[in-house]
Amino acid sequence: MLTALHQFLDSMSPAASVIISIAFMLFFGFAMTRITKLLRLPNVSAYILTGILIGPYCLDLIPETVTDGMDFLSDIALALIAFSTGEFFRFAVLKKNGVKVLVITLFEACVASVLIFFLTFSILKLQLAFSIVLSALAAATASASTMMTIRQTGAKGDFVNTLLQVVAIDNIVALLAYSISISIAVAYNSGAAIEVGDIIIPLLTNIGVLILGGVFGFFMKVLMTKKRSTDNRLIISIALLFAFCGICTMLDISPLLGCMSMGMIYINLTNDDKLFKQLNYFSPPILLLFFVRSSVNFNLGALFSSVGSIGATPLIVVGLLYFIVRIIGKYAGAFLGCLVVKKPKEVRNHLGLALIPQAGVAIGLAAMGARALEGDIGVALETIIIASSILYELVGPACAKLSLYLSGSYSNKLEELVTVEETHESGAPKTEVELLIERIQKIQEHIPPAGTLNQENEDAFTEAAEEQYKPMHPQQRQKRFKN
Repeated sequence: MLTALHQFLDSMSPAASVIISIAFMLFFGFAMTRITKLLRLPNVSAYILTGILIGPYCLDLIPETVTDGMDFLSDIALALIAFSTGEFFRFAVLKKNGVKVLVITLFEACVASVLIFFLTFSILKLQLAFSIVLSALAAATASASTMMTIRQTGAKGDFVNTLLQVVAIDNIVALLAYSISISIAVAYNSGAAIEVGDIIIPLLTNIGVLILGGVFGFFMKVLMTKKRSTDNRLIISIALLFAFCGICTMLDISPLLGCMSMGMIYINLTNDDKLFKQLNYFSPPILLLFFVRSSVNFNLGALFSSVGSIGATPLIVVGLLYFIVRIIGKYAGAFLGCLVVKKPKEVRNHLGLALIPQAGVAIGLAAMGARALEGDIGVALETIIIASSILYELVGPACAKLSLYLSGSYSNKLEELVTVEETHESGAPKTEVELLIERIQKIQEHIPPAGTLNQENEDAFTEAAEEQYKPMHPQQRQKRFKN
């Protein structure tokens, strides 16, 4: 039956095949989230598992021509993720302890990358091109899981502020490392000698992309006038993001750094976080398709075999060691960085636990790396990143919540969550019931309800629609006012 369905989709006209395949991907991705929700797993895990399930190595539902034609999704998804990340680069916040955060970020990203390179190249004796790109990807951290955990627990304090800034800067370091490593890897595979230019040119290129992204951010601010309708604001922002992404793709450059710069310049010039909420509410279907498409070609059987062109070690061994060693590198690097800048022990001892998740940016860069390297190396790179991302998404959110608890950023004990006066103004002691009621009231003021983040995004999107609806129906608006 499934084979007949695949043949039916393949026999359709190209337009019909693409549309129905996308519908399948969206529906199955949503259905899988119903299962992962019961297991308290993030949606990213559901999307990755969906891609594996409907891919050619399992149910084989989606024609290969469709997935090959959706290669552009990785660039668009990275653009949306990066622009949203730019919201957290507020100059006023970075001025306070930006240097300390930069030192911590360099330590945690570089230590993880160095350990992975030592593991793959020196111990496992894998090919240089593969080892250097995989070690660069080890620096990337997924911010979505950590952000959601912080908002759900209502955690606050120095630990949370440091974590947010480290996560924001972390992916910039990862992108710079990836840009240099992919240039070296491509030169190595082509047989050309590795020169200084292979390192300097990517750095200068990324500086140029950073500046160009800032120009686009300024241009976005100019176009977003106060009289601009909210639906047109969304259209303009998407158009600029797609245009910038297209320019970067044409030049074979990752749009990640430039889109971060665009978001950073825009938020600092306008302080308009409503646009980011609208985009966050608009982007889930695109991100779903991106993750599903990225994992469609995941070959579970390839994990249990070695790829002769990169080395003799089975990929499952490489993947498991990558998973473990990267965690060690992130924790050790964060610990050393905090030690150097003299952060308190609550931050020093637990920051590394919150930096474990890895998904969006790493998967996107792995897809771009596979496209640049091609062949067995590209397949092995995507296989390891996708497989390890599933493991990271299983343990990442729990580790992030544990780090927030151990650092004292939040607590499950009422007496530690909030402080209350134990006596009345008259000096008489309060009863246990009175203290309990007062604590519960204060907790409700500080801890947002579950789903607050999604509700904020939905409210921003709905509010934009209502603002467009009102001018179109003045009579109905007057009638509602009278009622």
